[in-house]
Amino acid sequence: MNTRTIRTNDLELGSEAFGDPASPPVLLIMGGMASMLWWPEQFCRRLAERGRYVIRFDQRDTGVSTKYPPGQPGYGYDDAVEDIFRVLDGYGISAAHIVGFSLGGRVGQGAALKNPERVLSLTAISTSPLGTDTSHLPGSGEAWLEHMNVEVDWSDRTAAVAYMVEDVRLIAGTAHPFDEAEMRAFLEEDFDRSGGYSSATNHSILFEVGEAWRNRLQEMKVPLLVIHGTADPVFRPEHGAALAAAVPGARLLKLEGGGHELHPGHWDQIAQAISEHTSNIG
Repeated sequence: MNTRTIRTNDLELGSEAFGDPASPPVLLIMGGMASMLWWPEQFCRRLAERGRYVIRFDQRDTGVSTKYPPGQPGYGYDDAVEDIFRVLDGYGISAAHIVGFSLGGRVGQGAALKNPERVLSLTAISTSPLGTDTSHLPGSGEAWLEHMNVEVDWSDRTAAVAYMVEDVRLIAGTAHPFDEAEMRAFLEEDFDRSGGYSSATNHSILFEVGEAWRNRLQEMKVPLLVIHGTADPVFRPEHGAALAAAVPGARLLKLEGGGHELHPGHWDQIAQAISEHTSNIG
């Protein structure tokens, strides 16, 4: 593992890489409010052991990357898409396989549409179709939506970690037990490394996409693999199915009992699917 800070003008993006730089590159994009640590190191290593050069990075307002005042992000969805290519440029990589989770999956869709020559393949995990009317699809679970409306002092370590523990519990799947102690320890580490979660709330702006992205998924030429848990309470599995149906030639992998998570119990299945999807491409 090696760390690298990508610097472009006033922007800094923290990153880490695993594996042999000569192997096919895979860039991981995490979801909203989540630093690159939410791609667990052991998951990254399992993917690297399958012959991939794996890079994870902190999106703006997370981890050690550039932070903006809460409520004043100074960037939008298009900037998040461009950050993908900034990271690739920082590693001297012309094109890579992209893997995005949740919000990261929506950003990855934008990257595949904007610069398909730089995206060898796309794997979208636990996400929803970009620029598509999803009002006919099932909404998020009521318990999680109610939790989302709870006010929390994000600068307060104890309060923020307690809120996030409950959040992760509510979006966990049914296939594997939820380990509260392990999650609390992880969140404390993540909170401390990030310097708090206040700025991460700016990621809500990334769900606002411009008209330029509307109804374009049928244009996607990049090979797409959609991975979705059957018990995901944030984006119900119908969202993953809709994404796969919208992109010609896309493949859908269902994780039985999987939630809105990267549970260790599914790591091997996910890593193997990504490995197979990224084989013989590029």
